[in-house]
Amino acid sequence: MRYILILGLIVLGFLSCKKDKFNTVPQITFKNISPDTWLTTNLDQNQSPVITFKLTDAEGDFGFNNNIDTSYIYVKNISVAPFKLDSMKFPELIGLNRANLNVDVEVKIRSVLASTYSGGPRPHVDTLRFEVYVKDFAKNKSNVILAQPLYYVVP
Repeated sequence: MRYILILGLIVLGFLSCKKDKFNTVPQITFKNISPDTWLTTNLDQNQSPVITFKLTDAEGDFGFNNNIDTSYIYVKNISVAPFKLDSMKFPELIGLNRANLNVDVEVKIRSVLASTYSGGPRPHVDTLRFEVYVKDFAKNKSNVILAQPLYYVVP
């Protein structure tokens, strides 16, 4: 009986300790890339492939801070040398509860697209991969995620 009581107290202790899913260091999770195929003939500068990821952060210190500080999203093309890295200003988070921030973020990645095509048979398809991470106002760097591939087509 004594062992059952001790075991019950231990189990109760573990159950009462909840791990908070929101940390000071931002956490991101890949959601999708859309479209997953991009034609080099698409010259419309207003269009771009978009990576969507989920962001969680305890403080929610992202966006613009009275024009004093800005947080950034970093996207790196890891498929084609010289491995283009670009940073984008974080979108403004107007009207959101910043404490225990849990949002989906979309980032256009046209600036980091590159191809290995240097002539030869067509069509040519490159499979591009991207790493993404964010930094908040306190310069805390999130985990680095790997996006699903983008198929870059030279028709």
